Order: sequence, then structure tokens, then C-alpha cells
Amino acid sequence: MKRITHTSKEINIARMLYKSFLIGTLATLGFTASSIVSSVKADAQTPKTVNDSEIVKYSKALLMIEQNRVQAFDKIKKISDGKVPAIVCNRPKTIAGLSSREARNIAKNYCQRSQKIVRGSGLSVKRFNGITLQLRTDDSLQKQIHNALIRIQNRPNSR
Repeated sequence: MKRITHTSKEINIARMLYKSFLIGTLATLGFTASSIVSSVKADAQTPKTVNDSEIVKYSKALLMIEQNRVQAFDKIKKISDGKVPAIVCNRPKTIAGLSSREARNIAKNYCQRSQKIVRGSGLSVKRFNGITLQLRTDDSLQKQIHNALIRIQNRPNSR
């Protein structure tokens, strides 16, 4: 019987790739979340504490939004000769600047679905956007969201 062995170098590379993937995923999800911000201005007040329930709701919504973003991006990319400009849902000019009516409709549908996902998660769009803004400066919250994303992705039936 052939014995399969792994060197510590291979394990370290795999671990680094996994961590890089998770960090990249979190960064992408953060960008995605910021793209659906609907005209929310940052308060000068101290940010509201995010509880465990909100962290789970936010993380689940973020994953679902990311799935939709990837699909929309791929469709727009095919229509637009591989060029997809930055699309920000609360900035109509970014959608209006797309090359075709079909691409604009895909982007609009993505934005509408994203808002429905957020509302369906049990968070208001305003609260979701508030958490997104808080993520930019709160390292502890970033870690909590990151850990929640990992837990959710490791339990495929939890979405």
C-alpha cells in the first residue's frame, strides 16, 4: 500500500494559500457590501455595537450578495468585451455608464437583489450599511465577521 506523505513546506504553502483566499474573500465581500450602500452618511457618533446575531445575519447576507455579484459581473463581462467598470449601486452614473441596455439591466437587477437579500437577512439596509462602514475601522469587528464567514462556509447547509 502506498503511503501518502506531506512535507511541512507543502502544508505551510497550503495554509498560506487558504489564508490568502479567506482574506481575499473578506476584502471582496467588503467591497461588494460597500457597493450597495444606499446614500448612508457616516454618523459622527460612536458606532453602535454589533451583536452576535447581527454578525451572523450580516455574514450570511454578504455571502449571498457575493454570489449574485459574481454572476452579474460575469454576464456584464461577456456583454462588454471583458471590460467591467466599477459599479456602485447608489451612484446611478456608474450604472448609466455601462455600454449596453442589457448590461445596465443586469446591474440594476443585481442592486435590487442585493437590497432584497439584506432586508431578507433580518437587517435593515441602513443597519447593514452601518456595519459595512464600521468594518472599515474596527479590527475586532473585521475578525468577528471573518470568523463568521468561515463558520458559515464550513457548514454549507447553514445558509
